[in-house]
Order: sequence, then C-alpha cells, then structure tokens
Amino acid sequence: MQRASGENYSRVKHVVIENNLHTICTSGNCPNIGECWNAGTATFMILGDICTRACRFCATKTGRPLPPDPDEPLRLAESIKSMGLQHCVITSVDRDDLPDGGASFWADTVRTVKEINPGITVETLIPDFDGKEECLGKIVEAGPDVISHNIETVRRLTPLIRTRAKYETSLGVIRFIARNSSKAKSGFMVGLGESDEEIYQTIDDLYEAGCCILTIGQYLKPGQDYMEVVDYIAPEKFREYRIKALDKGFRFVESSPLVRSSFHAEKHVEGQ
Repeated sequence: MQRASGENYSRVKHVVIENNLHTICTSGNCPNIGECWNAGTATFMILGDICTRACRFCATKTGRPLPPDPDEPLRLAESIKSMGLQHCVITSVDRDDLPDGGASFWADTVRTVKEINPGITVETLIPDFDGKEECLGKIVEAGPDVISHNIETVRRLTPLIRTRAKYETSLGVIRFIARNSSKAKSGFMVGLGESDEEIYQTIDDLYEAGCCILTIGQYLKPGQDYMEVVDYIAPEKFREYRIKALDKGFRFVESSPLVRSSFHAEKHVEGQ
C-alpha cells in the first residue's frame, strides 16, 4: 500500500478540493488512494456525497442528499482536462430521491467529459437504478467505454449487507449492459462469511449474465457500525478465484486482497 503523499497525490487532491468535487477514494476510505492518486488517477463521484441507501459495508454518508448541482458535469470535465487524464472512472451515490435515479444527470456528465476531453476513455461505475431499463439505457446511449455495476457479495448475503439492492436486480443490470454496450464489468467482496461454492456460483452467474471484466477484493470494515469481517482470505485463494474466472471465460480479472472495483481500471478498457 503506497503512502497518501507525494507530488502527484497533492496535485490530484488540490484539483478535487479546488473544484468542489467528490471521490469515492475519500468517501469510501479506499486503501489504494495513495497508489492511484500518485499515478494521477481518481474515481470521481457525482451527484453529491450523501447516499439515499445505507449499505452495511459502505463508508459513504447516508441521508437526504442536496439537489444535483447543474454545474458539476462541466466542472468535472474541466478538472479532468487540467489533470491531463487519458482515462477516468466516474461513480455516484444512489439517488433514489430523483425521478430517474439521476440517470439523465449521469448521461449529461459522460457526454460533457467526452466533449471537453476528446479521445478520453470513460468507465462508469453505476448504481442499479432499481433495474429500470429506461434509466440504464440513458447511460448506455451516452457512450462510456466500460460500464460497471458491482454485485458486491454472494446471493445469500445480499439481504444482510445491501439495504435495497437485490442480487437478481444486479444480475439484470449486468445483462442489460452486456446486451447493449461493449464491456460489462462487475465486482464483489470476500471475507463476509461466504463459502467457496458460493463464490464460484457468483462467478458463474456474472459470466452467464454477460460480464467480461471482474474484480474480487477483501472486505475491510470501514468503521464501528458496519459488518464485521468474518475471514481474511489468503492471497493464494485470490489467485485460485482469478484462475477460476479466467478459465470460465472472463477477459480480465483483478483478484487480490486490496483490489477495489476501480483499481487499475485503465487496463480494463482493452480487457487485456
């Protein structure tokens, strides 16, 4: 784990603060913030930093969000340009308070980023939008290069850690992405008490849904009021999961304890 310091780290932090942006790197207490920010990359979080859901694994604030900031897409796009990024990852909090869950805002953001930054590649890490295809379609039409939606955990544990999202809904989101765009990506955590059989079933379910890029990482408790870690999975088990997924047919698999969904995301554009 690289220290959260250095010239590039400071530059990214300055751009984020100066332009009143949010990142999941800070809101989610990501352990890779030092490595990613020192490499000049960050996962930007749109639609504020207050989520309408309260999942038991996520450190993002929950409550009543502020109205969307209409200037945020342009501010984000210009910040990305000032950083000279060739690839960016965009995510958001859940906005169940908005009529379309924020899908229109999402689409406007992707289009604005691409317009201001010709040639950039964009990954979107999206909520489930309750599985509504009309909402998902707005994001697909905006043309991100990779669309990711995390299934987060195995079927049995989903009701215990996700407050509104459902396992089958997430699989449905992946199916829609796979049918209507070039690259569908997902990820899940281990260490919450799942069995190997459940992990392999989740890998199978995602592949059958059309997912081609997969991330697997260790769950780390982000604070006192969150789910406890049941197991710390050995690195060799992560290697087994990676081999299993590659043998299944996934094009790209990141699997190790500190992997998060956006870790090394620039490599996932090509899926190699």
